[in-house]
Amino acid sequence: DLLMEGIHFDLVYSPLRHLGYKAAVVNLSDLYAMNATPRQLLAGVALSKRFAVEDVDELYAGIRLACQQHEVDLAGGDTSASLTGLTLSLTALGTAQPDDICGRDGAQDTDLICVSGNLGAAYLGLCLLEREKGIYLSQLRAAKSEAARRALNFAPDFSGREYLLERFLKPEARRDIILALRAAGIRPTAMIDVSDGLSSELLHICQRSGVGCRIYEDRLPIDYQTAVAAEELNLNVSTCALNGGEDYELLFTVPLSAHEQVKAPTTVAKPDPSRSLRPSPAEKMRCFGAKPPVFIVKRPVFVPRLRIFSAPCGVRPSAPPAFAPQRPPTASPSHRTKTREMHVGVLYSKIIREMFGRSRPNA
Repeated sequence: DLLMEGIHFDLVYSPLRHLGYKAAVVNLSDLYAMNATPRQLLAGVALSKRFAVEDVDELYAGIRLACQQHEVDLAGGDTSASLTGLTLSLTALGTAQPDDICGRDGAQDTDLICVSGNLGAAYLGLCLLEREKGIYLSQLRAAKSEAARRALNFAPDFSGREYLLERFLKPEARRDIILALRAAGIRPTAMIDVSDGLSSELLHICQRSGVGCRIYEDRLPIDYQTAVAAEELNLNVSTCALNGGEDYELLFTVPLSAHEQVKAPTTVAKPDPSRSLRPSPAEKMRCFGAKPPVFIVKRPVFVPRLRIFSAPCGVRPSAPPAFAPQRPPTASPSHRTKTREMHVGVLYSKIIREMFGRSRPNA
């Protein structure tokens, strides 16, 4: 995968360690989506002179952490100078038995459509970060002098939204689901990871398999924080789940006869304790077709892409929704030193910095 600064990520709110981790994970997720085992990772990096050696160390620390957690060797890569910012190009290599490889073209009539976790959280995390970025830039523009800009003490409002931020800044490849399916003796007929949104990925499977699909809105797995944030930002939560993207959950189809095995907690492997902030696979493996069954049908009935309506960036709501949980105020976030040339991570708070070494709080 090729990641370009300003297109795929924004260094205003993307810490370099998180960026390196995410860049590695999204490549590993592609191999898991083929039912393969990642073995090696190649990392190509192009960066401009505004990056210090410490910045490069942070970037590679995230890449190495992802390799360590997924037992993958960082086998090599390349580095180059760049005139246009930071560019990452990573390639993951893996192995699989020929009979185990799972593509997008095997979905059959009456197969069930399953997804490994909740959807829409990463998109809502991005919306929150973009909102706070807009507020920060508006305050920066309002400052009349250089001294006023340096004295600006901006504090982003991420209270109670830590899970959404992690789903966007530090996604996880669902290795645990692949191990659980193998332990249960289940081989999906088709599988893909949700990088561009559920509707887009379903469309890929349907087109490659020559079938259509039917899903039910009330079966979409949505986290509580996602629903609250969507209400706060005046977004349709189902639209976010269908078209948000960057969830990196596994979307797969299984025969109807495997329904009980897929949803049974006893068939799911024990989660890795290092994967913090993840609900257990037993809680998050959701089958769209429990009641009533959802069938892959002969007549193509593709899921349409929906337009997303959102509140203007840079505008916080005057008050949270009535049903939003009341949470204690958090400590003032700390920030990196801001420079005129590059505001790296100016929005991420202390709670995000500690994301690599804590467990998920009770929601």
